[in-house]
Amino acid sequence: MFSTYVYTGDPPPSGTASPAPQHDIDDIKVEYHPSSGIPTKVYHFEDYGSGPGAPPAVPEADPMPWQPFRTHINFEVAELAHNAGLSHEQLDRLIHLIHCSRIELFTLKNRKDVRDMWDAVSFKMTPVCVDQTFPLFHHSLWDWVTDLLQDPQVGPNFIFNAQRLSKFNGEKFVWFIHEPWTANAFWEYQSKIPPDAKPLVFILYADKAKLSSFGLAKGYPIVAHCANLPIAIHNGEGLGGGRIVGWLLIHSGKPAFVNFKNAVWHALFLKILDCLALLSRFGSAIKYWDDVICAFYPIVLILSADYEEQAVMALIRGLMGKFPCPVCLVPHNELSNTLKVFPLRTCTGTKALLARVRESSTLDAREQILSSQSLHDVNSSFGVLEHTDVHRALLHDKLHFNNKGLFSDHMWPELQKWVECLGRQATVQIDSFFQSILLSFSDRTKYEDISKLTVFATHNKYIEDTAEMSEKSWNFPKKHLSAHLFDDIEAKGVSRNYSTKPNEKMHSPLKDAYQDRTNFKNFTEQILQYNHDSLIAEYIRNKLDHLDTQNLSIDRPDTALQETNNSDDIDVDSTEPTDTQHFTLSSKQLNDFLNHAFAANSIPFPGGQWIQLIASDMIMEHQFLKVNFESLVDWRVSMDYLQCTPMFHGSPRYNCVILQTDTGIIFGKLMLIFTCTVGDVQYPVTLVLPYDQPVGIRPQKDKDFQFWRVKTKPRASAEFFSVHSIIRGCLIVEDASRPGEFLVVDTIDTDMFLQMQDICSQ
Repeated sequence: MFSTYVYTGDPPPSGTASPAPQHDIDDIKVEYHPSSGIPTKVYHFEDYGSGPGAPPAVPEADPMPWQPFRTHINFEVAELAHNAGLSHEQLDRLIHLIHCSRIELFTLKNRKDVRDMWDAVSFKMTPVCVDQTFPLFHHSLWDWVTDLLQDPQVGPNFIFNAQRLSKFNGEKFVWFIHEPWTANAFWEYQSKIPPDAKPLVFILYADKAKLSSFGLAKGYPIVAHCANLPIAIHNGEGLGGGRIVGWLLIHSGKPAFVNFKNAVWHALFLKILDCLALLSRFGSAIKYWDDVICAFYPIVLILSADYEEQAVMALIRGLMGKFPCPVCLVPHNELSNTLKVFPLRTCTGTKALLARVRESSTLDAREQILSSQSLHDVNSSFGVLEHTDVHRALLHDKLHFNNKGLFSDHMWPELQKWVECLGRQATVQIDSFFQSILLSFSDRTKYEDISKLTVFATHNKYIEDTAEMSEKSWNFPKKHLSAHLFDDIEAKGVSRNYSTKPNEKMHSPLKDAYQDRTNFKNFTEQILQYNHDSLIAEYIRNKLDHLDTQNLSIDRPDTALQETNNSDDIDVDSTEPTDTQHFTLSSKQLNDFLNHAFAANSIPFPGGQWIQLIASDMIMEHQFLKVNFESLVDWRVSMDYLQCTPMFHGSPRYNCVILQTDTGIIFGKLMLIFTCTVGDVQYPVTLVLPYDQPVGIRPQKDKDFQFWRVKTKPRASAEFFSVHSIIRGCLIVEDASRPGEFLVVDTIDTDMFLQMQDICSQ
């Protein structure tokens, strides 16, 4: 899904008119909501980065967050005591034991040792049966967002006024959307509150998380984001990122579980939303970070959840109902018809229908009314909020609807069935394709990754007739829900703003924390002693540790230009995993390249002399490279991580790249990255095997599938390029039907798709 939505027509009417001065191509126009009192502004494209589209200053982590505690360990002990709810006497004893451990041998290593010791003596104790309850733990949404507003690091990043953004294409300004405040719903909501007030916009995510290995114990976290903050912050992991504001412990597998969810879920959510009920009608004055007082009105703009949770939120009967869509009244047998428009559900309509139900005197009459829209007779918790319509707040969830739904449960099994009909050879070829690009599909996005590559893996397979095999019914909700996708984008912003991926990442640390502290026993009581803050702190620490490992730049030690039998040659290890041979490069070729690069970039030559590297000159080889590039999605700086190493997670990894050369754009494969020190100048160089050999006549299917085909040159044709000529990394896969020819994968991300559109149009 695109990260920036471009609407090719005119922007929606805003009630204001402006003159039509002369504009330059790519000028950015920012039209502010009339209530803001800010006039429309036009920025030249090169100035856009310092204007409203500038990347946010993501709050930096405090290097010593434990202060005013004197040491980190002091803080950790105090935090543990707080989380465990220790009494004064217990805290004194804990501190005494810590000091005693300096002189007395302490042999317990982990929680398993403690558990084993308790188990060893448990036979002496009479077991006790305890009735389990399902308590709700929650934070005040309003207190949380108030803390953010008053924080001097986060507060300045808030956007309070709706905006219309458009880009001049030479003839007219074209509307584009990237953040929630640039979409329609934010603008419409600001029009409904007093002119001197500002909207505070919430995104709420809800999904059950397995807490035990066998899934018997489940937790139901509610995660909040503030949509007034830029995507880089509110979907991030630091200050201003997602916050668990509600937590319910539940058990599944019981017959009454469905009734429990529909009856109790909204009572739970009502407790969470109760703090916003009156404020959504009358607002509340808050003094934020710069001592300015303003009235704020809250709204739940976005509800992010899987289909099962959306059905509960909308109080519909789900898959088995006659009308299983939580957004519109599409009949069950019309779910595959995504071109037909059906009436939308509304909170007003639902309330009116429930009023009729409760006026009916018989159960049959009530059931007939409820089944006419597949509803449950339960009061919605969202009814307490002014201007919040649950059916408008629900949206297309790309992760669950597409990757884990439409593709994983339906399209992928169908494809596997067809491939099996072609025989074992076809299966082996497809498996070999995925192995050749060194991908391991094991995380939550594995089906997304597979779906992006399926066409490239199967394009040379052909089945004449699938009619006998096509008994699959496509009448299911996740097929239909894509019909509401672009309405969601225009109303709430592009899908990255309300992606469930940042919240899904919390499930694993929540499960780990549960298991670490409960040992699957008395979990309700123990969770009561454990709070949200340390859950998230632990998650962030684990994530940062992981990032430190993944992003480590591994450099080999300085190496000299090695002398060989021919002193003009440089000996270089092979970069192909199946090729153990070496090849040689002329040092004269490197000298010529450096001389040309220095002259072209007006870099002074050392001593005023042409560069002539000798065997004693030192170079430094690098195996990891970060490349900054201007994204075509939102015109901001993005970063690619490129590998050029014989060993990356147990396998060789030599990434492919797009290069800007003197004659145009080409594709190539990294073979070597190194820095040459010439005088006082360090010049980064990459050895690349170009993929610019003519491919001859392109197959018709290249046009049908919109493939971009390239062909590699012989290995002896490797060339030197400046590292600065790399535009970005790319994925290139071999076409098994035409050995030596490759296809550029344009589906890896949105920028790559747009890059290829631009390249193909040249």
